[in-house]
Amino acid sequence: MPPVFRFAPSPTGLLHLGHALSAAAVWRAAETAGGRVLLRIEDIDPVRAKPEFAAAIEEDLAWLGFGWKGPVRRQSDHFADHAGAIDRLKARGLIYPCRLSRADIAAAVAGAQAHGRVVPRDPDGAPRLPLDRAVESDPDGPPAHRLDMNRALGAIGREPLGWTEQGAGPAGETGRVTARPDDWGDVVLARKDTPTSYHLAVVVDDAIQGVTHVVRGQDLFYATSIHRLLQRLLGLPEPRYRHHRLISGADGQKLAKTRGSPSLRSLREAGWTRQDVMRAIEPFLAT
Repeated sequence: MPPVFRFAPSPTGLLHLGHALSAAAVWRAAETAGGRVLLRIEDIDPVRAKPEFAAAIEEDLAWLGFGWKGPVRRQSDHFADHAGAIDRLKARGLIYPCRLSRADIAAAVAGAQAHGRVVPRDPDGAPRLPLDRAVESDPDGPPAHRLDMNRALGAIGREPLGWTEQGAGPAGETGRVTARPDDWGDVVLARKDTPTSYHLAVVVDDAIQGVTHVVRGQDLFYATSIHRLLQRLLGLPEPRYRHHRLISGADGQKLAKTRGSPSLRSLREAGWTRQDVMRAIEPFLAT
């Protein structure tokens, strides 16, 4: 069977040059491997995900000349698949309900720092749970569900956990990389407002779609540790991974919708051609 790749943007805004880079990296890798590309719309955010942005994604990909095989998979149509995975982990005692709000976590962090205690952080810089003395301000509210990291690590046994990196991580990591999911603490697997999370949905959908190769930006390199842990816990296959460099803006930060990075649509309206976009991203496709 030919390799299966996927491009999986979130419809929470218009695509920008960073997305064009990711798309080009996916389609180029698929062409080199003689594989095919699937399109998945990761629309699990009930507030920020919009149908008009999903439609714009397909419009921009067509303008860039990227086609895909089969129907588009929209994650919001498949919450039952994600809930089934949650039920399996729950039956094994590997997840627990958590009603901590962001304000609760911030209060616990402030209290710890006021007493001179160091607050552990995950690779994204967020406080790593569980946090000492964190108190739920709304114990009767709807819960999120978190992975019990200690129990999860105990459940996978002593077989080494890692992945094959065909690109490179932020520090040049390549080849067989050792996963370190404990760096993330008790991650959320199902949100309060949605029966899944990015981490859970991505591994479940990759398995269901038969994805064999995952190509994405280096900002998700360390999250692969969580994904490999979930794949092991759920008995899902291990894809090969390739993480590519990111495009930074003038401020040195990666391009992002939330920072108002110029969209592909605005560049197109300003007179950019597909060739202009490809010239702009080509230097970043080397890895």
